[in-house]
Amino acid sequence: MSAGRASAHRSPTTGGLAGLYDTAPFYGAGLAELRLGELLSRQPRDTYVLSTKVGRVVLDEVEDPAARELGEKGGLFAHGRPNRMVDDYSADATLRSVEDSLKRLGTDRLDIVWGHDIAQDFHGDHWLHHFETARTGAFRVLSKLRDEGVIGAWGLGVNKAEPIELTLDLDEPRPDGFLLAGRYTLLDHDRALQRLLPASSETVERVRRIRETAERHGVGVKAAALQFSLAHSASAAVIRGATRPSRIAEDVAALHEEVPAAFWADLRASGLVGAAAPLPA
Repeated sequence: MSAGRASAHRSPTTGGLAGLYDTAPFYGAGLAELRLGELLSRQPRDTYVLSTKVGRVVLDEVEDPAARELGEKGGLFAHGRPNRMVDDYSADATLRSVEDSLKRLGTDRLDIVWGHDIAQDFHGDHWLHHFETARTGAFRVLSKLRDEGVIGAWGLGVNKAEPIELTLDLDEPRPDGFLLAGRYTLLDHDRALQRLLPASSETVERVRRIRETAERHGVGVKAAALQFSLAHSASAAVIRGATRPSRIAEDVAALHEEVPAAFWADLRASGLVGAAAPLPA
């Protein structure tokens, strides 16, 4: 969620719209950045928006990727590079992380840099300690890099609302936006509308009812979910994680699928969409 809306451009690989690419050193210990950099080297730099993250530094020493303790994300990166990663939100680590990302991505600038996973889901009871380190370290460095034109903008990339609320209360440094995963979606949005808090425990039942409504109107659930999240004026972009290349074309098609107004009206009437939630036009 951010104050602006990311521009979109024609993608030579999908024939559709692909304007924002998001990655992180955390994804495969730099492997995702290397692969994305290779892909984007075939496209003019001004035709896309590129974001990555700081908070983990990729070291030269190696370890067994499959043995890493990465919580629920562990299995996703079991086949990443063997380089060891350390959590570090200090000023020096942030500078190193940005420099390393620029090299891996093969670019001279980053449009957005997110402070990655400064929250309870990765740091437990110690997350506030990491947040304070980021406040006096990473946040100030990213503000300086933004002023120098090395990066275009910065903010937090998290799965929890509390770090965002804390950051919004700061007098300085001031972020440009936030990347909030899974807290303003078709399934989960009521409390995000109120305070960016996690939503209800009736998830399974809501999934069933949303799916039934979509089937009744001949609407794809993916199309509904993507288009709903973009309808709020605070949503700058929606970032989909693709498990295989074919998913990218599916996502582009879902963004352009025509969803009838009657579908949204039905969701609203049945209480599956909050009364205050903006709906796609």
